[in-house]
Amino acid sequence: MSREFQRDAHAGRPRILFVGLGESSHTHSWIDLLEGARFNARLFAMPTGLPPDSWPVRTYVTAYTGSRLDPATRQWFYPRGRGLRLARRVLLRAARGRSESELQSRWLAAVVGEWRPQVIHTLGLDAAKFYLAARERHGLASVGRWVLQTRGGSDLALTHLNPELWDETARVLRACDQLLSDNQQNLRIAREMGVREEQFARTGTLPGTGGIDVDHLSARWRGRTSERDLVLVPKAYECPWSKVLPVLEALKLAWARLGEAARRFRVSLLAATPETRMWYWALPEEVRAACTVEERLPRQSALEMMTRARVMLAPSMVDGVPNSMYEAMAAGAFPVVSPLETITPVVGEERNVLFARNLYPEEMAAALSRALTDDALVDAAAETNLALVRRVADRRQIRERVVDFYEQLAGQSSS
Repeated sequence: MSREFQRDAHAGRPRILFVGLGESSHTHSWIDLLEGARFNARLFAMPTGLPPDSWPVRTYVTAYTGSRLDPATRQWFYPRGRGLRLARRVLLRAARGRSESELQSRWLAAVVGEWRPQVIHTLGLDAAKFYLAARERHGLASVGRWVLQTRGGSDLALTHLNPELWDETARVLRACDQLLSDNQQNLRIAREMGVREEQFARTGTLPGTGGIDVDHLSARWRGRTSERDLVLVPKAYECPWSKVLPVLEALKLAWARLGEAARRFRVSLLAATPETRMWYWALPEEVRAACTVEERLPRQSALEMMTRARVMLAPSMVDGVPNSMYEAMAAGAFPVVSPLETITPVVGEERNVLFARNLYPEEMAAALSRALTDDALVDAAAETNLALVRRVADRRQIRERVVDFYEQLAGQSSS
């Protein structure tokens, strides 16, 4: 580890270790809340990936990587100067039969034991399970205060229904010092699993990205919402929590319903997977002509597209309070989302959004057709939604709450 990496930028100030997905823009956005707050923040990245080189937060990298890492901001645990396969073999041989997950657990334990953060913040349930295993195996319970942040609806909405996962999930939730979430459903489930009231963070529910820069997005609106011609589909992929194939079917139905009027509109399918591309070619020619299919874009590029969108179409089967919905509100785009338990307490039908269930193409087609033809609806909602997102998801206000939250926790830590 380089001396620059080891040296805390703010001597004497709280040390916060995050554990989570290094490749996730949500991870970066949340940790970036602390910029300027004079915390010493580091990320222990799960072995699934690593952050972009341009992200300056000091990161422990556990994924294999062929790229050169800046020793001032990255620490890689594998032997240097060797090919990746050879590095892995050398490391496992030296570990005398231990699995890679056990090695990664040892690395995390070493970081916690040596750096002794006052706060350990796990981003998501998988990261929480990983940390708890290391904490128990290596006796780290006395080091720092543990914050567990659940991710949207995906961490708990189905997990708590599965008897095979219930005990493990409940044990992890009960073990943390503070629990954060972006929605009330997760808090309800956590109570049912035995989480105590004093474990719920006093911050209240907070967006998983740390909120939206409302002023930045609203300043980039391009005309009235009704004057725009773009339909933005940010989830053009298949996953357990949302399905894109019914969305493609809904586009077919809506284009048939709109007829000649559909020629005015364009559709951008974002984060498309190979499966999406395959079925894109099965769309009618007039629908394909309106569509562009994009792979993953930088977050800022997607946000810029949101400021040009008339409709943001993001149905899902499981979700928290979608960050994409808040982003659409700040950007003046009209959201079409699903009537989930996490979403309906926040927004109202027609006042803020139109609802459509993810597995029902007819519902999505009806909502999309309405949003593309009812100018009064989308223009009125744009103003209402801007006020709403300022009230519940403005990044500047959330930053103040989060900084105060960490200051208090660090003060309670014995490390």
